[in-house]
Amino acid sequence: MPSRSARKSERKPSRPPVAESAATVARPAAGPPDTGRWLLRGKDGRLSAYARAAGGVLRWTEERPGGPEWTGPEFFEVADLTFLTLAQGDDGYVHFIGRRERRDGEGKKLVDLMHTVQYQSGRPLMDWRTAGNPHTKLVERAPNLGAPAVAVDTAGTVHVFVRDGVRSVRLRREDKSGKWENWKDLKSSEALDGIVALTTSTGRIEVYAPTADGTEHWAQEKRGGDFKRADDIPPTPAPGSGTALETGDDRFTYYAVDASGKGVLAHRPGTGDAAVPLGGEPDQGPTAALRATIDGHDCTVLAHRTRSGRPAIAAFPTEDEAAGLWWAETGEPCLGAPALALDAQGRVVIAAVGVDGTLRVARQKPETGLALGAWTRV
Repeated sequence: MPSRSARKSERKPSRPPVAESAATVARPAAGPPDTGRWLLRGKDGRLSAYARAAGGVLRWTEERPGGPEWTGPEFFEVADLTFLTLAQGDDGYVHFIGRRERRDGEGKKLVDLMHTVQYQSGRPLMDWRTAGNPHTKLVERAPNLGAPAVAVDTAGTVHVFVRDGVRSVRLRREDKSGKWENWKDLKSSEALDGIVALTTSTGRIEVYAPTADGTEHWAQEKRGGDFKRADDIPPTPAPGSGTALETGDDRFTYYAVDASGKGVLAHRPGTGDAAVPLGGEPDQGPTAALRATIDGHDCTVLAHRTRSGRPAIAAFPTEDEAAGLWWAETGEPCLGAPALALDAQGRVVIAAVGVDGTLRVARQKPETGLALGAWTRV
């Protein structure tokens, strides 16, 4: 019997249908990224950056692994997106989930989620298809659907999470044939936008939803299992500022900006109720997080947009927040959150969208510590 990945491969057309691309559509400027995960490395080692723009999505791709040259931006048309988030599976496929908001002939707001996939770096996107709205009966709640999150487990199953119209968290995932299962309610009543969903190296998915009093937390005990409520994370985060990073074997550390303006906070299960303050002067928007080897040491790298509008970056030994860290502003003012990734040579890469809507990139230099080279405009 063929594996699930093989069955998916059989379903994939050799020439996938695509959205209209840059060859026929003028390229608009990129807008502020909606999440901190918009710079991803494909199976071939090339980095790609993605941004929502008026009327669609922009993509930049390295010409070769490790750069420094890039192609793009390419423009893929999809109308009426108000939010875009990404997730990448172990197979390298990049899944896009967008929130779409339209008006019908009577001016009534119509809201649903949209999904597409990119199978390889630089390749076209499949056609966008609706992933629906959980409010199919109480349709008056449908326009209040929030911003989605997406995660892909190690079996390639896509999981979509979203705040619904009554502030619960809903889950919809693919079945074994690639069709969407029914929506499931994770039973909340306090969720705000800024849901985070990530997959551990063992294939489990964990979900974090900010509230006015803290962060709600759900986790699978094993890949493909049900989501069970875990202990809440007590610090109150600024909505949309959270992220998580696997900092140990099958273990996440959650990072978010303190809602009262005290900078970035870190919390890890088993370390007590208190979060560890990491400082910084973050503006609104998500934090980016990455593990990297620096001077032979396992380090965590964080980045955010500061109140001055510029990107800031810091590094410290992984799971040793007490060692301290120093935030350094870098580059010019940017729109929204910067993103972090490792390139094919293992170098830290930070990317940002400039105030002119163009992509800016800086790479780690071969020097002691986390030293960045000059920013380049792509």
